[in-house]
Amino acid sequence: MKSSKYFLALAALALMAGASAQTTTSTPTTSTMTKPAGVNQRHANQQKRIGEGLENGSLTAGEATQIENKETRINKEERGMRKADDGKLTAADKAKLEKQENRVSKDIYSQKHDAQKQSVGKGEINGRKDNQQQRIGEGLENGSVTAREADRMEHQQQGINRTERGMREADGGKLTGTDRKAINKEQNQASRNIYAKKHNNRKR
Repeated sequence: MKSSKYFLALAALALMAGASAQTTTSTPTTSTMTKPAGVNQRHANQQKRIGEGLENGSLTAGEATQIENKETRINKEERGMRKADDGKLTAADKAKLEKQENRVSKDIYSQKHDAQKQSVGKGEINGRKDNQQQRIGEGLENGSVTAREADRMEHQQQGINRTERGMREADGGKLTGTDRKAINKEQNQASRNIYAKKHNNRKR
């Protein structure tokens, strides 16, 4: 009887030890849980923030273009680094790129919180302008638009804005029917361009 109780106690201890070992093995390490974001993830995060700024009006077309130019330069530099090191990035390369992305991150924050806002006005012309900005922003957020593509589309929108300002100055701050027709024609071209860029094979 004593012998039976002894063996039962040993068996219980063995089961407890096995369960403890299994729990220890399956618990993730701290280093895995706190793995820092890589260069590509930083870039994706910046694009998302720019896209959000365009969508909610906290970034103007001009501000977005300036930031996109900086992101494009960083991407170009990264490609050069990878080309020099058989497609890889050295620790020094990553540190340099992270430092540059930190500067861009501060720039995005300051531009999104300054006094300049994307005007959200009434009427067909302003409505189309806002809609185009939102579509570009959505493309940046979901990765269907690259930084270079967004930069070109923002330049196109800035050109349309300059055309509109010139028309208003020539007509006492108003737009004639002919002016509206011309602006809508340009926005139609921009709209087709946005659609094409969002549905091509180039992804962020």
